[in-house]
Amino acid sequence: MNVSVRTPADLGLIITDLQSDASFVARPLRARDVTVIPEGMRRIAHALVEHPTNILQVLVETALELCSADSSAISFEKEDRTEDAYYQWVAIAGEYSGMYNAVFPHYPTGCSICLERGRPQHVRAFKPYFDYLGITAAPVTDGLMFPWQTDEARGTFYILAHGRTEAFDRDDLRIMEILADFAAIGVRQLRQQKLLMERAEAAAQASMANDLAHKINNPLQSLINVLYLCSEGHNGEAAKIVGHQALSDLERLSSLVRELLDLPHQKLSQF
Repeated sequence: MNVSVRTPADLGLIITDLQSDASFVARPLRARDVTVIPEGMRRIAHALVEHPTNILQVLVETALELCSADSSAISFEKEDRTEDAYYQWVAIAGEYSGMYNAVFPHYPTGCSICLERGRPQHVRAFKPYFDYLGITAAPVTDGLMFPWQTDEARGTFYILAHGRTEAFDRDDLRIMEILADFAAIGVRQLRQQKLLMERAEAAAQASMANDLAHKINNPLQSLINVLYLCSEGHNGEAAKIVGHQALSDLERLSSLVRELLDLPHQKLSQF
């Protein structure tokens, strides 16, 4: 029995490669306030320097404004991805803002198609597609999506309209190409920052372990010396027996403390 495979278009997801979309190229350029573009770039640069953890949210908010979009979002491939939970919206603004951190399957999604083609795409998505995903969302009547990639991760950057059928033009395409590059820079910076914080935390933990080991070791050595004298019979036969019994356990504890003292030096040498 032949089982028909439902394509994205069958589900109401229509993705067109902008490289071959003559109708998009023919769209008239709309008038726009040119002063908002340098202001948007200034906000992005400021976020990269002063608030790097907010850079992705600043990007989607800037895209929303510069391109007069109804929604904007950045997705990336999850580190612990599965076929059913492959992509996640890590920044979002506009009408779709309630879907922050939403997770999507590997297929069928615009993310997979856009990343597979490696070029900007035109997207439309309607109710059957959202029903298939099990979510309630306004239809996408016009949208642009762009791939971005770093050495460690990749994803897509969207601008979407939910009623207008020709909301974007070639100027929006150029703006979004720049912002998609910024998205890759932002994700790379966030990952590097996370790595540095993990290393700093490990170094701090190693330093605390070192301090604690020293605090334990000094009185421990004094106690071992006392018990050693006891075990040699300097304080009578009863003390000699107790000294022998306790000395063995304390020497084992002392050995563990010495290992703890060596551990921070091994860890700190990695930083």
